Amino acid sequence: MAVAFRLMGRPRSPRGRARETARRLAEEYPGSERELCALDHDGAFQLVVATILSAQTTDERVNEVTPALFRAYPGPGELAGAEPGELEAYIRPTGFFRSKARSLKGMATVLVDRFGGVVPSTVEDLTTLPGVGRKTANVIRSVGLGLPGLPVDTHVGRLSRRLGLTAETDPVKAEHELSSLLPPAEWGSFSLRLILHGRRVCVARRPRCVDCVLNDYCPSAELPARGARARPGTRTKQATL
Repeated sequence: MAVAFRLMGRPRSPRGRARETARRLAEEYPGSERELCALDHDGAFQLVVATILSAQTTDERVNEVTPALFRAYPGPGELAGAEPGELEAYIRPTGFFRSKARSLKGMATVLVDRFGGVVPSTVEDLTTLPGVGRKTANVIRSVGLGLPGLPVDTHVGRLSRRLGLTAETDPVKAEHELSSLLPPAEWGSFSLRLILHGRRVCVARRPRCVDCVLNDYCPSAELPARGARARPGTRTKQATL
C-alpha cells in the first residue's frame, strides 16, 4: 500500500516535476546562489570577469588565475587600461587567452564609458558587454546582483530534457519554458543545482540513475527491475558527492 501511495503521489506534470526537483535538489545542494556558484568572486564585476574566463575551461582553472588578475586590475578602469600582453599573461592558463583578453578589455571599456563603471542589471544592457551572452547575463543577475535569472548551459538543458521539463534544445526557448514552471526567486538556485547534479550524478554519457534522488519520477531513469524505485530518491551506498 505504501509503495502504491508513493506511485500515485509522483509528480506527473512538468510544473510538478520542476517544483519537486527544486525541493529535493535544495536538500542535496543547500546554499544561496553565491554559495552554489563555483567561481570565486567578490562582487558583480569580478563575477563578469570570471564568467568570461570560464568559457572552454574549468572553474577550478579560472579560480587559479583570478586572484592575481584581480589584484592587478581591481576595477573596470584598471582593466580597460590594461596592456594587452600583460593581461594575456595573467589569463593564459584559461585558454583562448587572446580573444578573452579582448573581451575583458572591451567589457571593462563599455562599463566605464556607458555605465559609469557599474555592472548593469538588465539582460538587455548586460548583453551589450563584449563577451557576455544571455547565459552569462543570467548568471550575473542571479549570482552577482540577486535578481531573477535562469542560466541554461549544457547541464541545465540536458537534465531538463531528461526530466521532461522541456523538449527545447534552443537555450533561450528552454529558459523561457523553465522560467514558467518556477517562481522567479528560485530560478538562479534551480539552475545552479541542476549544474551541480549534472556534474556529479546525471552525467552526460552514463548517468548514475540508481544514485539519483530524482529517480522515482524522472521519465528517463534507467533502473534495475527490483528495489531501486522502492523509495523515492534511493541511492546506493557507493554514491559519492
